[in-house]
Amino acid sequence: MTEADYGFIEVRGAREHTLKNVDVDIPKRRLTVVTGVSGSGKSSLVFDTLAAESQRQLNATFSAFAQNRLPSYGQPDVDRLSHLCAVTVVDQKRLGGGARSTVGTVTDIGARLRLIFSRAGRPFAGYSNAFSFNDPSGMCPACQGLGVVSVVDESQLLDRDRSLQDGALTFPAFGVGQWFWRSYANSGFFDPALPLRDYTDEQWHILLYPELNELKAPNPDVTSYEGVIARFNRLYLHKEVDAYKGKTREAFERIVTRGVCPDCGGTRLSSNARSSLIDGRSIADLNAMQADDLVDVLRAIDDPVVAPLVQDAAEQVGRLGILGLGYLSLDRATSTLSGGESQRVKMVRHLGSSLSDMLYVFDEPTVGLHPRDVHRLGDLLIELRDKGNTVVVVEHDPEIMAIADHCVDMGPGAGRAGGAITFEGTYDALVKSETRTGEGLRAARLSRDAGAVRTPSGTVRVENASTHNLHDVTVDLPLGVLTVVTGVAGSGKSSLVRGHLPAVRPDAVMLDQSAIRGSRRSSPATFTGVLDPIRALFARSTGAPAAMFSPNSTGACPECQGAGVIFTDLAFMDGVTTVCEVCRGRRFKDEAQQYLVRGKSIADVFELSVAEALEYFTEKAIVPVLRRMSDVGLDYLTLGQTLTTLSGGERQRLKLASELVAGGRFYVLDEPTTGLHLADVAHLIALLHRLVDEGNTLVVIEHNLDVVAAADWIVDLGPGAGHDGGRVVFEGTPAALAADGSTYTGEYLARYLAG
Repeated sequence: MTEADYGFIEVRGAREHTLKNVDVDIPKRRLTVVTGVSGSGKSSLVFDTLAAESQRQLNATFSAFAQNRLPSYGQPDVDRLSHLCAVTVVDQKRLGGGARSTVGTVTDIGARLRLIFSRAGRPFAGYSNAFSFNDPSGMCPACQGLGVVSVVDESQLLDRDRSLQDGALTFPAFGVGQWFWRSYANSGFFDPALPLRDYTDEQWHILLYPELNELKAPNPDVTSYEGVIARFNRLYLHKEVDAYKGKTREAFERIVTRGVCPDCGGTRLSSNARSSLIDGRSIADLNAMQADDLVDVLRAIDDPVVAPLVQDAAEQVGRLGILGLGYLSLDRATSTLSGGESQRVKMVRHLGSSLSDMLYVFDEPTVGLHPRDVHRLGDLLIELRDKGNTVVVVEHDPEIMAIADHCVDMGPGAGRAGGAITFEGTYDALVKSETRTGEGLRAARLSRDAGAVRTPSGTVRVENASTHNLHDVTVDLPLGVLTVVTGVAGSGKSSLVRGHLPAVRPDAVMLDQSAIRGSRRSSPATFTGVLDPIRALFARSTGAPAAMFSPNSTGACPECQGAGVIFTDLAFMDGVTTVCEVCRGRRFKDEAQQYLVRGKSIADVFELSVAEALEYFTEKAIVPVLRRMSDVGLDYLTLGQTLTTLSGGERQRLKLASELVAGGRFYVLDEPTTGLHLADVAHLIALLHRLVDEGNTLVVIEHNLDVVAAADWIVDLGPGAGHDGGRVVFEGTPAALAADGSTYTGEYLARYLAG
């Protein structure tokens, strides 16, 4: 076989989710962009078929022992996949790793700095691990390398007005009747009926502070005694709050307060590590710098012993800046990063790789990026391709489409109306095509003129905002209009709007990008609450109990418990998900399906699309919810579709649909165009204008230039990111912003409107 014979990754007969026997060739060692309206099948093709099978086959080469510890990928519904490459998926899943995971640890830049300081730092403090806050030799002993210390608020842990038998110990594990409670109530040290305020000083000390087995209880049945504070500190204090759920978590958050560790100043490092310096700076100083500043500091290190390490570290830090993350510091906890930031941080490691003939798959890498930074991202994708790799990007941004070697457009619609290839070819040909993407790329780009801009009905003032990088910002946000707060990533938009606006407008409805919580049993019907009136309708019409019409209750299929599928765990082999043979995937038992309302069973209703449901239902408690889902462009979703199958854009719009009601409300939206196609953005803008016309106030944090151009008022933050941002650099109309041209947003808006 010649190289030409393996010039494409061949996909034949792909049917995963809504895909309709898709055949497509992905050119190797090229940059391919896959686009299409939200829900058209992009993720089903790229991630659930192409990437999943590549990863599954790669994992199959490992031993059974190793496979049992690797992620499990089911075999996608496809006839054939040929000439696959080893795959790396760079998605928008937020980075985990707990409290010890930082930008420095996840990019390995921190490891490079530790090695540099172990060789060039003076005085010599030890080897590389002596500079790690995740190693006992380098962590601050006071906070165990977390940078924060936890303190128990005794007044919250104990109620001194109560006795032990009345529940004086407020933490659930110490509740009346629990084993810990009995060790105090039955110890013989105290009268269980005596309020704690009447304890002697000695009794108070015995109740709270003795270490395990420091004292012997008078009652021999209590074999080991430990004070309440001592026990709480030993068992609970040093765990992360995420380790607890429900009432235990609520109690923990009430009882435990956290603050910066006074010993290390929040740096997490031991005094030994902090005392070793290079050019007068410690590794803690470098970790705290934002990346744009750290690059210059690293390049200034003139020591031949570490010269190659310094060059490598500087290149990696420089990539953070290129990816629009120059405002991040290495000590930034990964748990605080957005989905878009998380994806770009992951990219840093891959962009420095020397591997070739890999398949790299990216999921909308421009999410959260200002137009200023999109072209930089494009340069890095091209760099990755030029190393001999195949790069496939699911993307809506026209600038990324324009640099692609090959474009694949999916559609023509979404859901059942999608799942087909509507175009393959070059970007120039895509622009001329009759697909919805082609139409969107050719659409006129208009800014609201002076006559169209609405007049505010008042203002709400945010004063002296100084959270994070904000520099004592005071700004008036107009009421009764569409305001867009924009600026480069890291300029302080979210800090201003989400951090300060709720204090002056506690009634504001905040619609952020946090993931929708949902299991395999959650659906649009359950999330929006429309299932309750549907169940009530069926119960009222048939006389059966409402629980009969829920797949999570009495009406559930007994075989699959209402899931519609059976998951079979095959130990070290891939798990298999199969449609339930009893209910045929319909989730309900036969009895529930026998009850009909206007000719349809509850299972039939679950399979209706939103558009079909609008034709079927006439009830006032149901129709408005369905109408809102249709308004945000989700009329193709079925009511019973599981939330786990929805794309990011679909989930974002579902959240909008569940919250948006007309009349007199104050809405804050955080980048609502995330995951939206050009056509969907136009639909969203129309919805935003309608909401304002109905008497609502909208404040939208956004980079998308179509949304910026459609605003009544603009607040532009900058001029840069991190400590170079945090200031209001422009306030006014979109037309004035484009004419001004002195800010990054103004410059790119003017260029965008000029075509």
